[in-house]
Amino acid sequence: MGRGKITIQRIDNSTARQVTFSKRRNGLLKKAKELSVLCDAEVGIIIFSCTSKLYDYASTNMASIIERYKSAREEHNQLLNPDTEVKFWKMEAASLRQNLQHLHESYRHYMGQELSGLTAKELKSLENQLETSIKNIRLRKDQILNEEIKELNRKGRLIQLENIELQNKANIIYQENSELQKKITSAAGDVNQATNGCDSHGPLNLELCKPQPRSK
Repeated sequence: MGRGKITIQRIDNSTARQVTFSKRRNGLLKKAKELSVLCDAEVGIIIFSCTSKLYDYASTNMASIIERYKSAREEHNQLLNPDTEVKFWKMEAASLRQNLQHLHESYRHYMGQELSGLTAKELKSLENQLETSIKNIRLRKDQILNEEIKELNRKGRLIQLENIELQNKANIIYQENSELQKKITSAAGDVNQATNGCDSHGPLNLELCKPQPRSK
């Protein structure tokens, strides 16, 4: 059975409180060490017990971690300042405009435009980039064509199997029709034979006799 949930509040019993503190402190320090090793994180922990006893753990150097923490807090506080935030976003907008302009220039260069300001080294680099791009495009095109050929071959095999199945069905129907034709021909022969048997007796000749006079 699992342990029952405990209420998160101050433990009144000093002995139980000290035992809980010792267990959970060790567990916290163990988890901090695992976090730093598994995730390559820089971790620092400072603990003061109720008796003001210090316990700490640092994955690297506690002083450098504290300095890094202070620097990060100062940057965070500066971002909370409206004037600093406006300045920050203006710098971000300027950086984005510069990147966009660079992308437009690169696009024109790739299209073979506005090459007069480029040096021989820059032109060679551009040529290598274009050759690499063309190579990748051709590889992708060949891959797509091979996939389409495989798909067409698969469909061709399916159509061939369907044709074989239809041919087999046609052969079965042809055999059934042949057998039916034979039965019809055989039945017609039997009918003709029966008719010829009736005609072999010859025609019947009937003569009318004169009526005999009645005696008075």
